[in-house]
Amino acid sequence: MIRNGQYIKDLFQLAPGTKATAHGWVKTRRDSKGVSFLQINDGSCFADLQIVIDAGVADPAVLVQATTGACVRVPGTMVESLGKGQSVELRAEGLEVLGAAPPETYPLQKKRHNLETLREFGHFRTRSNTFGAVFRVRNALAFAVHKFYQERGFLYVHSPILTTSDAEGAGAMFQVTTLDMMNLPRDPATKGIDFAQDFFGRPAFLTVSGQLEAEIFALAFTNCYTFGPTFRAENSNTPRHLAEFWMIEPEMAFCDLEGNQQVAEEFLKYLITYVMDHCKADLQFFQERYEPSLLPTLENVANNQFAHVTYTEAVSILEKSGRNWEFPVGWGSDLQSEHERYLTEEVFRKPVIVTDYPKSIKAFYMRANEDGRTVRAMDVLAPGIGEIIGGSQREERADVLVDRIREMGLDEKHYWWYLDLRCYGSVPHAGFGLGFERMMMYLTGMKNIRDVIPFPRTPGHADF
Repeated sequence: MIRNGQYIKDLFQLAPGTKATAHGWVKTRRDSKGVSFLQINDGSCFADLQIVIDAGVADPAVLVQATTGACVRVPGTMVESLGKGQSVELRAEGLEVLGAAPPETYPLQKKRHNLETLREFGHFRTRSNTFGAVFRVRNALAFAVHKFYQERGFLYVHSPILTTSDAEGAGAMFQVTTLDMMNLPRDPATKGIDFAQDFFGRPAFLTVSGQLEAEIFALAFTNCYTFGPTFRAENSNTPRHLAEFWMIEPEMAFCDLEGNQQVAEEFLKYLITYVMDHCKADLQFFQERYEPSLLPTLENVANNQFAHVTYTEAVSILEKSGRNWEFPVGWGSDLQSEHERYLTEEVFRKPVIVTDYPKSIKAFYMRANEDGRTVRAMDVLAPGIGEIIGGSQREERADVLVDRIREMGLDEKHYWWYLDLRCYGSVPHAGFGLGFERMMMYLTGMKNIRDVIPFPRTPGHADF
């Protein structure tokens, strides 16, 4: 195996004259006057390492197999490079082709492929420049998430994938069953499906959120966070929706809406700063190839204090704008992307946190305000994308929570344990959710969410 110090990113740090062995996949090859030049990459960094193979160094029968896509091992000596964009290259002293890639059938030949074409070859797209950069950023971002919370004493909670609770009340859930679909048992009384005979004795689903379970831990460990896959059975084919995606959901006891806003702002700035510090070459590539304003936009978020407005104030600003909105603005309607981007990009010119939304458009668990019309919700809006974080202070009063559950048409029996938390040692607490793929789109400038997750799950597509 390759160990630290042996990756291509490490070879670039070696002084000329140092012996080294490079491993990787051939990106391009050219031949000139008996000398072969290979560009290889092992995924450890954006830059390719140039391999110079002089005439007679490699067996011709082996050299002919070193084409685009082939996997090679090359021993040699690091030497100063005369080429542009690199200080050193490897002068080969041998060549081993570990896996050939016949050029007549290998789908990723030396040319620029569009992203839609690359999605058709999801098992090879990771070898392209774009997706190499995407998944290095994704790796750094995931590490930064854990680093942020671990440095602050949060407990990492593995929330369940299978659940009988709908945290959002939206109903767009994947049902899980072991029943024989060709011979479903029926309840004699209702004539409906008898889920008492199912594995869990009742309907079960893939989770839409780990929030409710995280609240259990927050009310024992004070601060915790979940970071895992969530699922929505929405038949949507937009560039912003997936059936399976990852969510980061911190929950904090002894915390109100103001404290929630502070953590959300610190978190967003931390993630951006970390990735900018650790993935400079990758972000520069995204700016050059996909989003010219990427780095200035990220710096704006990382270096500015966020603005704060209430939902009511935001609606007033939008109504007075004189704009002919595609989606009408009015108190009681949710803000749309065009509204959110107007606030962040034209009014405040920086991130904005909007609070105190109408309770009619928010989930049952959000703490009711004294006005009886709004809840202690918050959305963090960022220039270039709109909403990027959503959260709230949670309702800690048992009687108010019961009323909200009934009002939303949910079965309170399914939330007995959630209500128990409000009856025994309840405490004001708050939390929020950040969609990992939404953050990835923001950091990379990629326009389609399918291009920032390793294996996208969308209607009709569940390959790999």
